[in-house]
Amino acid sequence: MPVGKTDDFLTLGLQLLYDKAGTISWTSTYVLPAINYHKSLSAEQNRYLSLGFMGGFVQRSIDRSKITTNTTYNNGTSGENFTDAQYLYLDGSVGMSYNSNLNNNPDNNYFLGAAYHHFNRPKVSFYRNSNIELFPKWVFSGGIRFGVSDVSYITVQADHSTQGAFKETVAGAMLGFKLGEDLQNPLYTVHAGGFLRWNDALIPTIKIDYSQFSWTFSYDVNISKLKPSSYGRGGFEVSVSYIGFRKNNSTIESVRCPRF
Repeated sequence: MPVGKTDDFLTLGLQLLYDKAGTISWTSTYVLPAINYHKSLSAEQNRYLSLGFMGGFVQRSIDRSKITTNTTYNNGTSGENFTDAQYLYLDGSVGMSYNSNLNNNPDNNYFLGAAYHHFNRPKVSFYRNSNIELFPKWVFSGGIRFGVSDVSYITVQADHSTQGAFKETVAGAMLGFKLGEDLQNPLYTVHAGGFLRWNDALIPTIKIDYSQFSWTFSYDVNISKLKPSSYGRGGFEVSVSYIGFRKNNSTIESVRCPRF
């Protein structure tokens, strides 16, 4: 939504994530609303400085009946003394990004950003141990999109994150093809490519854009030191995103920002 009579905009978002993995059914559910303010830095070009906040609830749980430990074979119990197999906590993040177009072409653009996650250092312990907390995480991101032809373009993106003593780098690219008679507003856009999580996994990815929806399908192929035990198998991931709720004069048509 526009702010006053300027080219500044305010946008709202919502991140929903459900993840279930492992033999003990480790389940994580995230409900994280977000708000972003986009400050226009130019009246002629797509040039914005954006500041965003995201915060909400996270719930984690396990199935205690599926836990197997050494004491399970001795007395039939896991030997763990926590009583509640789930916990709930509040989580918060803040981030800033800069984006602009290349060569005065709004279809060719790039962005740079940084985010600080878990700034409230939430407590994350089934034992209700107040000394166990989630360390803050820094994430640095960048991306660029440029046209190859009238019907295709390449998108390159990378993220580097640090949390405590741990680091992770993910980078890759996808080639997108526009399908339909109107190339300015294609009926479909199909993307195919892959990403690399450094020293961990190859991630082949397919993305399909239709109207205001995007569906992304990916699979992790393990290449780390765990490959002998995992046989290279990873996990499937499916994501769905929706942009815009206003049919006329929508934010997606009004905010001059990169579309990846």
